[in-house]
Amino acid sequence: MKKLLALMVALVLVCGMATVASAAEYPSKGISVICPWGAGGGTDACLRAFCEALSKQLGVTLTVDNRTGGGGIIGHQAIADADPDGYTMGMITFELSTYKHLGTSQITYEDYDPLCRVNTDAAAITVNADWAKANGISDLATFIDYCKAHPGEVQMGGSSNASVWHIAGGYLMNAAGIELQMITYQEGAATAVQNAASGFIQGVTVSLAEARSFIESGHLVCLGVMDTQRNALFPDVPTCQEQGYDITYFTQRGMAIPKGVSDDVKAKLVAACEAAIADPDFVEFMNNNGQAISYLNAEDYTAFLAQSLTDVGEAMAVLGL
Repeated sequence: MKKLLALMVALVLVCGMATVASAAEYPSKGISVICPWGAGGGTDACLRAFCEALSKQLGVTLTVDNRTGGGGIIGHQAIADADPDGYTMGMITFELSTYKHLGTSQITYEDYDPLCRVNTDAAAITVNADWAKANGISDLATFIDYCKAHPGEVQMGGSSNASVWHIAGGYLMNAAGIELQMITYQEGAATAVQNAASGFIQGVTVSLAEARSFIESGHLVCLGVMDTQRNALFPDVPTCQEQGYDITYFTQRGMAIPKGVSDDVKAKLVAACEAAIADPDFVEFMNNNGQAISYLNAEDYTAFLAQSLTDVGEAMAVLGL
């Protein structure tokens, strides 16, 4: 019996030493980073750039894994359900605050340990350039006049149902007193932007960063930004406020890990995120891409997510979602 007890104690000590060693050596292999949205969209672009910055801090490769579908639920759930070993993390987005209110999923910020907020991105009203020219639309006012003259005819794309860019369309309708057809895309904003540029729909209510390439190519034209100041990438595009419509509206993106990751490993990831946010290459990418760096540490980001869950629910109720 004494020999058995001694063996058990020895095993406990060995396991404890292995755990300590594992935490001290972390990370010893590559890390998978889940993106709930499709390749080519704003979240994917932001995440890939941030992963490059994080890899410099952690000394291992971070590989983005796009888990799309269900309006982001599949990817968000995959982050929460991952093994809590520190080798899977992900980017959580605005839509996480909508699922419980919609009844589509019970997942909320409480199912994660948030690491940091990375980015906020304002919605913008962007339309097909040929369509705008053919209908005399040159700014937000003429767009709104057209919509009032053609109620329910203009098709604007966002991303998935009740996603941030879908709700952006609702904000625009309420503020301007117009009726739009909001077309949703389960895989994310990239497809909506492509369809608007091709003329399948008239426009989108996504971020400037996501529409950038088609604006620069001349296929799309931005009529206004739902921000308090102009986007540095497109300084000639006025805000909605400047044009007499008090509309400000943002998405948010941040990093999170599943519950249960050890405190030592979590601390290393938090420290890596804090350093990566100031990485010169990441800063340059975000500036060149028109995406705002809006860092919050783990504690402040958790508080932000808690408040967002309440605020978004109230906004969705107003919009009948």
